[in-house]
Amino acid sequence: NIMKKNKNIKRNEGALMSKGQKLWKRSKQVIPGGNMLLSKRSEMHLPENWPSYFSKTSGCSVWDLDGNHFYDYYLMGVGTNILGYSHPDVDKAVIEVINNGNMSTLNAPEEVALAEKLIELDSWAGMVRFARTGGEANAVAIRIARAASGKDGVAICGYHGWHDWYLSANLGDSGDKLSKHLLPGLSTVGVPKSLEDSVHPFNYNDINHLESIIKSKSIGVIKMEVLRNFEPQDNFLKKVRKLASDNNIVLIFDECTSGFRECYGGLHKKYNVFPDIAVYGKTLGNGYAISAIVGKEDIMQSAQSTFISSTFWTERIGSAAALKTLEVMEKEKPWEHAKIIGKNIRNIWNIVSKENNIEISINGLLALSSFTINSKNSLAYKTLITQEFLKRGYLAGTVLYSSLAHKVNEFEEYANILNGIFSMIADCENGMDIQNLLDGPICQSGFKRLN
Repeated sequence: NIMKKNKNIKRNEGALMSKGQKLWKRSKQVIPGGNMLLSKRSEMHLPENWPSYFSKTSGCSVWDLDGNHFYDYYLMGVGTNILGYSHPDVDKAVIEVINNGNMSTLNAPEEVALAEKLIELDSWAGMVRFARTGGEANAVAIRIARAASGKDGVAICGYHGWHDWYLSANLGDSGDKLSKHLLPGLSTVGVPKSLEDSVHPFNYNDINHLESIIKSKSIGVIKMEVLRNFEPQDNFLKKVRKLASDNNIVLIFDECTSGFRECYGGLHKKYNVFPDIAVYGKTLGNGYAISAIVGKEDIMQSAQSTFISSTFWTERIGSAAALKTLEVMEKEKPWEHAKIIGKNIRNIWNIVSKENNIEISINGLLALSSFTINSKNSLAYKTLITQEFLKRGYLAGTVLYSSLAHKVNEFEEYANILNGIFSMIADCENGMDIQNLLDGPICQSGFKRLN
């Protein structure tokens, strides 16, 4: 009964520091920022109380270093594990590779089979290159597209990684241009100032904005996410495609996040708009490192006129994991299940928020659903939600990356817990001090240097 009130959520007063938090404090002494991914920093979730590290995973379950079990109703490997954690078929394929050898002086045959499979999925494409991360793949796509177009200027819409080419959009007097595309406060320290005015952000669903950039700048590449938070309006994607074609501009769809979330392949298939290059990552290897740059043959051949090469792009595990992941996807159709889970979680959020008179905004693809509490204290409330779910054995917050491991009939406890938390938030909106409910600092929302 998701309408049941549950204010009796126990607080964890005076708890001993977990092994994960002890290790996190150590990590910041030897690793700048503590780790390699901003989204996995403890400060982004529950400062001073987040488990931080895992010992093992299975399905949608995670165990921390203290042996505590948590259901992951949250990020699922930051969007990588659409089949669920430790999928037996994918893991078996990887173990076979390990037993036979991952690296050699010779090439791995799996990369040829994977390229052929991706071209089969995207009939508009003719060739593929591989990398191991989304940021790398986006940088490779930009290099190829610039080589093909002969022009340096890039118009972007969305988040495309950490490399110099992307962060250069924040160079110049106008400041934080990427705040609407990723998060505020992305510093350009270390990014060559000579890259200023080479990358130009445009607003989604604003074709006039993109047209003005193309008219005033020498644009050779349009790079965008097909969809992030809002549906395309007034044939926006088709208008972008026409603009690119009419001006000899290479169109890249960054499908690192959106790929395989709503269909077998890129989200562009849903809208029947086809790019010159598509970039896949995250879900492609179900937790194993693999990303792909898929493109039209004449454009992809431009990779041979410039230098793009890396030793570990040739390792075998990534390609083998991707082949098995695609095989399982084709059979299980996880995107259909993910959409059902997304609809279910949104229904819970809507019912619980209305029951407690809390106004929320829901965004994203169904498989990547998120909500924001419309309040000046939204960040504090997000912290409270994460804190109270953690005490009940859940990694959870204001987002759910759906996977095949999530089951609709297992959300009742989640709903009851959320209802109790929203009741607390309602009390805060009516005068209670949110600080009295928090066991530590409020989480961060953007990039910040950590000591």
